[in-house]
Amino acid sequence: MADRHLKVARGMADRTIAVSGVLMKIILLNKVENLGTIGNIVTVKNGYARNFLLPKKKALRASPANLAFLEKQRAVIEAENLKKKADAEEVAVRMEGLLVSLIRQAGESGNLFGSVRSADVAAAVSQAGYSIHKSQVRIDNPIKTLGIHLVKVELHPEVLVTVKVNVAQTSEEAEAQIAAQEEAATAPAKA
Repeated sequence: MADRHLKVARGMADRTIAVSGVLMKIILLNKVENLGTIGNIVTVKNGYARNFLLPKKKALRASPANLAFLEKQRAVIEAENLKKKADAEEVAVRMEGLLVSLIRQAGESGNLFGSVRSADVAAAVSQAGYSIHKSQVRIDNPIKTLGIHLVKVELHPEVLVTVKVNVAQTSEEAEAQIAAQEEAATAPAKA
């Protein structure tokens, strides 16, 4: 009896391995970084399509029916994308140069106890009056030290804005860091 279950489990494992390498052709409905733009037909791994692109409505399976649908709706989809991009660019102009401060505990050497996450930056930007989600925040290098750091916010797949994040232990220290940065920016460059 136990041997029968073991064979079924082995058989399922073999099937899982065989299916995991399958590729899927999809039609992109949005620009996806490092993949393509609206209307492109690309081949991606099955899991990437099923777990990310399809649920987030960034793509459709490349079937004859979906290709026909895309051709009919292409103008509408592109018009929606242009409107969203224009709205994002408008917000980006207002958001340019935004500086948010985060108060965190740190050691004497200036290393944080933990790190600043994208959710922390999103909350600070939201408090500043802009509505963003943590998935829109792009932190290139983990923020683990005190100081002013540059973080990118993706308002639209084609619109990025840079936000300055001031990490300090106290609000007085944050103000001093801002003043020091402004002084360094206004001081003439020595040649």
